[in-house]
Amino acid sequence: MKESGRKQGAPSPCAACKLLRRRCAQDCVFAPYFPADEPQKFANVHKVFGASNVNKMLQELPVHQRGDAVSSMVYEANARVRDPVYGCVGAISSLQQQIDVLQTQLALAQAEVVHLRVSQTAPFSNHGFGPTSPSNSTGSPSSSKLMASHHHHHHHHQPKPLYDMDMVMDQSHYEESMWTC
Repeated sequence: MKESGRKQGAPSPCAACKLLRRRCAQDCVFAPYFPADEPQKFANVHKVFGASNVNKMLQELPVHQRGDAVSSMVYEANARVRDPVYGCVGAISSLQQQIDVLQTQLALAQAEVVHLRVSQTAPFSNHGFGPTSPSNSTGSPSSSKLMASHHHHHHHHQPKPLYDMDMVMDQSHYEESMWTC
């Protein structure tokens, strides 16, 4: 149960005053941000910044900015406890690396989509193999063989990874050779 206001009588001290073993005054600067039921929240902030520094920072800020300041201190303190050397900078750079990897994978996947669209439309566009082409009516072995190999190649590709760049390069070379026929 979180108490937003301080009641008269014997209020239970906030997490900060409990840890610092001091009386929790009615106007305690820590009380609104470090409730008694979240002792670890203040413990980490105290370990990293020191209670007097946190007190000074909060006193110097207007009340409407204190909540955000506490959130930032809690985040930094927790990160610093997990990673004493780099703190939240370590977490940020790790996330940045993940973004870079995912952006690369996305770009490769998008290239693959473009490639698949091109390869799906290629056999049906007029490359001399379409239904309107006279060479198709003669049943020329080379054209049907090319179509079959293209069709087979497409099915063979399905289980391969999405971003097989060799495959993309082979396919584009193959399509260039179709244009020259």
